[in-house]
Amino acid sequence: MRPAARLIEPLLVAGLFLADRLTKAWALRSLRPIEGIPVLPFFRLTYVENTGAAFGMGPRRNGLFIAVAAVLLVGLLYWRRRWPKENRWLQYGALLVIAGALGNLYDRIAYGFVVDFLDFGVSPALRWPAFNVADSCITVGAVCLAWGLKPEDAKK
Repeated sequence: MRPAARLIEPLLVAGLFLADRLTKAWALRSLRPIEGIPVLPFFRLTYVENTGAAFGMGPRRNGLFIAVAAVLLVGLLYWRRRWPKENRWLQYGALLVIAGALGNLYDRIAYGFVVDFLDFGVSPALRWPAFNVADSCITVGAVCLAWGLKPEDAKK
């Protein structure tokens, strides 16, 4: 691997982690005392303290989710070293998931919950659960990992 590539990967993780931290710090400071800010007819900025997993499942199990995140991070770091370096779907997908997991892990340790604030939905009945930059990294990274694990890509 070229020296520049070795630098890009940690910078990518650090940059995404920093973007997550900055946006959550803003949400904690600016959104916490108010109901939410309408941005578009289907999008609001709404402060949410999520003590559960995705979609708020398993509320008040912060210790469990800290352990799961730690195991996930160790596993991804282990497998990333064994996956083919030329399979960018796997390599960069893992980096995205790592960055997102670190962002949410930070929240769970520092606050006891994950700060969510991106709120899509046209009505309370048609609302996607609030999420954050780290959740977006995890979701996009998981899709990249799934794509990179397709049988035709795994043979490369």
